[in-house]
Amino acid sequence: MTRDLFSRYVWIVDTFMRNEKLTREDFNRLWMKCHLSEGKPMPERTFYHYRRSIEENFHLDILCTRAGEFYIDPKSVSRNRTLTNWMLDSYAVNGALSETPSASGRVEVEDVPSAREFLPTVLEAINSSKMVNFTYAGFSRSRAEKDIIFAPYFLKRYKQRWYMLGYRVKSKDIRTYALDRIQRMTITDKSFTMPPDEKSEHYFGHILGVTTSRAPVRRVVLRVTPTQAKYFRALPLHPSQEEEIHDEYSIFSFQLQLNYELVHEIMSLGDAVKVEEPRELRVMVTEALRAALSQYEP
Repeated sequence: MTRDLFSRYVWIVDTFMRNEKLTREDFNRLWMKCHLSEGKPMPERTFYHYRRSIEENFHLDILCTRAGEFYIDPKSVSRNRTLTNWMLDSYAVNGALSETPSASGRVEVEDVPSAREFLPTVLEAINSSKMVNFTYAGFSRSRAEKDIIFAPYFLKRYKQRWYMLGYRVKSKDIRTYALDRIQRMTITDKSFTMPPDEKSEHYFGHILGVTTSRAPVRRVVLRVTPTQAKYFRALPLHPSQEEEIHDEYSIFSFQLQLNYELVHEIMSLGDAVKVEEPRELRVMVTEALRAALSQYEP
């Protein structure tokens, strides 16, 4: 999927989200004002092709009323809220910067190189159900591993990095790979069929980050200072977040599996957060803090 094509998909989604229902004539009037159109109307065949691609790639259903008005099915939006918001946010930022070029030198953003180089390839492989062949320079290996044959099932962005999760042919198991550690990638002619019961929430629904875990889901309880509680309310740590407000602190609870990212997220918050339960998580955080402190002891 080329960047220009992706921009067209996002523009279409954004246009329908802002206008709710549009006839083909209304749509074309808006399309011809967009820089992507070069002032030309969108042929009907192209419109229907883009409509189908948006449904296949982003699982957003574009429906049509008996009166000939097109709209995005609200149910599909609610199912894919995170992806939809990311698409629209990206489009809004890019559009705003392109329309105000004088401000671009005064805006600093974090770079995500893996999105430019390998994200389109992985998206194309997912869309076509084709395996990929790549070289991976993992941080734990002294040499890059070549010719990994992999069926990409899901993509996830976390901490300014893109990760793909799927089936590795050689080891016959599920693996997660960071796109920014890939050195080379090609799409093969080998097709794959993702098991029908595979859902992203099975892997990511009860974890923080991307390190999958076979541990049971636990009730994680954090005691949080009033200031930090405001940050949790504005940007929840996890969708399962619940809050109990007290005079001098808040109690936040989550349904999570214990993993590496959860421990380090808690550590990054310093004395603004205290683990109340489970005991295993208290031990994990305590040991990590002691190991960090030992680096500064004489």
